[in-house]
Amino acid sequence: MVRSVRCWLLAALLAASLPFASAQTPAAAGALLNKPAPDFVRQDLTGRTLRLDALRGKVVLLDFWATWCAPCQLEMPVFNGWQRQYGPQGLAVLGISMDDDADTARRLVKRQHLDYPNALGDARLGARYGGVLGLPLTFLIDRSGLIRARFQGETDMKTIEKQLQALLREKH
Repeated sequence: MVRSVRCWLLAALLAASLPFASAQTPAAAGALLNKPAPDFVRQDLTGRTLRLDALRGKVVLLDFWATWCAPCQLEMPVFNGWQRQYGPQGLAVLGISMDDDADTARRLVKRQHLDYPNALGDARLGARYGGVLGLPLTFLIDRSGLIRARFQGETDMKTIEKQLQALLREKH
């Protein structure tokens, strides 16, 4: 017992001493909740310009993913279905691939038959969203541009959908 407490304390002290640890902790990522989503401008994988701020007035599901992430690939068809189902109610799904290669991401988007825009992300964009330390990482952004929910890792899709439906019912 004492040994495990010492190991935990040592790990906590080491983490606290790292200069970048505070930007990557769950508390730092949670600090984004109910704050404006950081805007970004990217070229999507088809070459069109994507600007987050242009989607004000819509509920945005922002999904960080990668081609090597199995849970990401399981979520994609669900998000695609939600885009079709809830799009007329004001949902906009955006995917951000954290892959290094656009061609690899493009092939997966094509294979998954995704109807929503996807772009390449990078460490800088990830840092603006509290650090992308694990995938998938999904944010729900309300119609006024505030981050209202954050889901990291494999998440029960019914949990995400319930919060999504609640945001779609809200008037801003």
